[in-house]
Amino acid sequence: MLSLMLVVGVSVGNATAGTTADVLLSRQKPVLTSSNESSSFTGDKAVDGNTSTRWASAEGSDPQWIRVDLGQPASVSRVKLTWEAAYGKAYRIEVSDDGTNFTTIKSVTGGNGATDDLTGLSGHGRFVRLVGTQRGTSYGYSLFELEAYGTLDSSGDTQAPSVPTGLTATAVTATTANLSWTASTDNVGVSGYDVLRDGVVVTTVSGTQYNDSGLTGDTSYQYSVRARDLAGNLSAASAPITVKTAVGGTGSFVLAAAGDIADQCTASSSDCIHPKTANLVDLIKPANVITMGDNQYDDAHLSDFQNYYDKSWGRFKSITKPIPGNHETYDDPSYNGYDKYFGSAIAKPLGKRYYSWEKGNWHFIALDSNDFVKESKALAEPAQLTWLKADLAANTKGCIAAYYHHPRFSSGDHGDNAGAAQLWDVLVGAKVDLVLNGHDHHYERFLPQNKSGVADPNGPVEIIGGTGGKELYPPKTAHPTTAKLLETFGVLKLSMTDTTFQSQLINLDQQVLDSSPTYTCH
Repeated sequence: MLSLMLVVGVSVGNATAGTTADVLLSRQKPVLTSSNESSSFTGDKAVDGNTSTRWASAEGSDPQWIRVDLGQPASVSRVKLTWEAAYGKAYRIEVSDDGTNFTTIKSVTGGNGATDDLTGLSGHGRFVRLVGTQRGTSYGYSLFELEAYGTLDSSGDTQAPSVPTGLTATAVTATTANLSWTASTDNVGVSGYDVLRDGVVVTTVSGTQYNDSGLTGDTSYQYSVRARDLAGNLSAASAPITVKTAVGGTGSFVLAAAGDIADQCTASSSDCIHPKTANLVDLIKPANVITMGDNQYDDAHLSDFQNYYDKSWGRFKSITKPIPGNHETYDDPSYNGYDKYFGSAIAKPLGKRYYSWEKGNWHFIALDSNDFVKESKALAEPAQLTWLKADLAANTKGCIAAYYHHPRFSSGDHGDNAGAAQLWDVLVGAKVDLVLNGHDHHYERFLPQNKSGVADPNGPVEIIGGTGGKELYPPKTAHPTTAKLLETFGVLKLSMTDTTFQSQLINLDQQVLDSSPTYTCH
């Protein structure tokens, strides 16, 4: 009877080669893609087993690809593709041992979408890649599911990584906790770390840091970390630590901020940065987004805003509180693209390109510093300065932040801006707590300082965050009051309470490169 069953099993397997006999290998395995339409349509959605989620590439560009790491070498005999409406008319299926050198095992032309069940394949490797060469629509490539079937080699990796050690929490605020730990080791290679909060996985990161946000003030949380390797093996969880957040008022909230953002490129180009910084904003999940000018390069025409900025940071438009930079003035007429893209309700809520708004116990002042750095021989006080003084005098909130494009002090390529001194001096005199700028394409956080740039605990904290996507400028010699100076892309995360604020710089690898002290409002 056993012999008969074995014979029958072989016969069935041969009759349905690549269908019932093979094992699904790609489910929830690590994925790389050539591009993502947005952070909602990332590659992992194509291997999650959920046909209501999907991967979508950048629109209007060929070729595009999605690569799945099976974790160990395997014989691949079947690939099933479940397309969304944006399908591949021509594409190929490839396999690779090293993730770099690929061999084609199936080429398809004349595809019509829906479901492509490619059976009878003969390929061997650790990586499976779909390369789309001709789109079936004007959009991109969009897959509900990519399923690779076959059999794993018997000599696969089964050894789990070592348990992470040294888990600690720093820069704990009312809403955030910055976690770090010592890297694990593995016989092949560590691919990432699961971060568990109160026993539940909240994220998987590639590095050894994670900034957990959206927490509740005056609350204890238990954290642990476990490592995973390229084969999907998991270590045991690290020894847990307990973190208690700071006391936060009812007005606690988080903001994201950056300047000098959208170059003339899209996510279809791997070296295009502003779609990547937009993904960081998604990660931060801010209540509002602040931009510090030069939102769009080079001449900030309306078409540029629509073709570039809108495809990345544009998804936060409804919660954005922008100000213009010098590049917004290069349009003809000046500000034309900026005004039309954001619309009067966002760009000029008070009828001018400078305005104020409030959240919690915070008063925010958005200024147009172009009025001050350009050459002018006018003897009268600028109208914006008169408005600023009146706005500060009428403020009833306990904390104040201001933002504008040209920094008063900078260790960057443009250097200090004497023209911005009028704004700075008024803000210092009013005991403003925080000033955000762009213009120089680097990150710089200053100690609180006075009108002359001398350290003074009664002065504002100035932060330059011209790191949103346009190419970086190498910084020069740091000022005496510079607390941190970095040449890197990233987004500022601002954690605000009724009486305090704290800033963090998050880079493209989702690492916290700088954390300020928690400052109490003046």
